[in-house]
Amino acid sequence: MIRHSRSVIYSLLLLTFSFLLPACSTNPATPATPSPSAAPSASPTPSTMPCTVVSGGSGAAAALKDTLTGNDHSRGPENAAVTVLVYSDYQCATCALVASNLEHVRQARPGEVRLVFRHLPLTGEHDKAALAIQAVEAAGMQGKFWEMHDLLFAKQAEWSGLAAQAFPAWAEGQAAGLGMDAAQYQADFQSEAVQAVATQSVQFAAGASQPTVPLVFVNSASPYTGPVDFPNLYQVVRLTALAQRQFPFCPPMQVNPLKQYIATLRTGRGDVVVQLYAAKTPLAVNSFVFLANSGWYDGATFYRVTSGVAQTGDPSDTGLGNPGYLFMVEAAAGLKFDRPGVVALMNDGPNTNGGRFFITLAAAPQLDGQYTIIGQVLSGLDALAALAARDPVPGQALPPGDLLLQITVEEK
Repeated sequence: MIRHSRSVIYSLLLLTFSFLLPACSTNPATPATPSPSAAPSASPTPSTMPCTVVSGGSGAAAALKDTLTGNDHSRGPENAAVTVLVYSDYQCATCALVASNLEHVRQARPGEVRLVFRHLPLTGEHDKAALAIQAVEAAGMQGKFWEMHDLLFAKQAEWSGLAAQAFPAWAEGQAAGLGMDAAQYQADFQSEAVQAVATQSVQFAAGASQPTVPLVFVNSASPYTGPVDFPNLYQVVRLTALAQRQFPFCPPMQVNPLKQYIATLRTGRGDVVVQLYAAKTPLAVNSFVFLANSGWYDGATFYRVTSGVAQTGDPSDTGLGNPGYLFMVEAAAGLKFDRPGVVALMNDGPNTNGGRFFITLAAAPQLDGQYTIIGQVLSGLDALAALAARDPVPGQALPPGDLLLQITVEEK
C-alpha cells in the first residue's frame, strides 16, 4: 500500500501520523522490463506552471533566534537550520526524558540542530530544583555545564529523593567525577553570582501565570505541543530543517511536450532509467525535472519500501515534506498502474502534488485515477527489487534506508 500524510501544508508543531491509502498488490512481479516507446500525443501546455506556494519562510526561526542571549547555554552550531529552545527543571521526570531525546536528535543531525537550555524551576513541587541550578551553573564556571546538565538528568532518580541539605555534598562528588577542581566548584556553588542565577530563575518561574515544564520551542516563538518521544521529535526537526531547502516560488515551465525526457535515478543498488511523460502530464514532469536539476532529490532516502511500492522524493525522509509549493493532480487518459515500474507523484488530495513520488514494484490497478503518473521504468527494476524493506510505523524509530543519490534528466 501507499502511505501518505493527511495534511500537506503541515504544521511543524502538530504531527498527525495517519497516512494510509488503498493497498498495492503484495505479490512482487518479475515481468520483462518494458522497452522505450514513443511519447504519448501532446496535451496543451501552459506558459507558466500554476502552483500554490506553501513554504513558511524563515521569519519564525529568526524571531526565535532574536530572543537568545549570551547568557543562554547552547550546544550545536549557531547557524544551525533548527534551533530548539527548552525551558526545564532538573527535578522533573518528563524533563529528563525530553532532554535525553533532544540530545539524541542533535547527535543524529549534529550540523543541523542547536539546543538552547533555560532554567524554569518549579520549586513549589521540586525541593532541589534551585540547588540543581547552582550545581550546573557552578560546573559551567569550569566549562562543564553540559556534562553536569546531562548527569543531573541521567542520575535524577539517585538525587531526587535526597534531603535538600544532602544535595550539595552529592553534587560535589559528581563534579569531582567529571574532573572538576573540587575547591573551585564548592566556591562557585556558594558564590553570589551562581546563587543569583538560581534566584532569578525562581523569580521568573514564580512570575509566570501557569508555569509548566518542559517547554519546548522549535524554530518558532510558539511552543511545540506534540509528542516528545525521539521518533516524533526527530521528525519535527527534519521537517523544520527542510524549510531552508524549500522553494518560495512556482517552477518556471521548462519542459517541451514535443520532446522526450529520460531520467536516470542513481541509487546504491544500481541505476533506474525512467521515460518521463512530458506530453501527457506536463506540470508534474516539469516539477520533477526542475527538482531533479535543482538537487532536491540528491541524498533522499527511499523512506518506504514494501513488496508493492518504493517511495522517495522527500529530503526530510519523513514522507511528509514538500518542496515549498503544491500543484494540481493531473489525470491523463490511458495511463494506468497496470505493471511494475510505473512512476507517479504522491498526493494528499486535490491540488497537493509536490516532490514525493513512488514507483510500483507490481501492478496496482486500485490506484488508477488517484495519482499523477509521470513515467515508466525502462531499466533498473532489479535495483528497485534490491532496496531494503522499510515500512514506517508512527512513533517508532527506523533503520537507515537506501538512498536516492541523484537524478539526472536528458532531453531528446
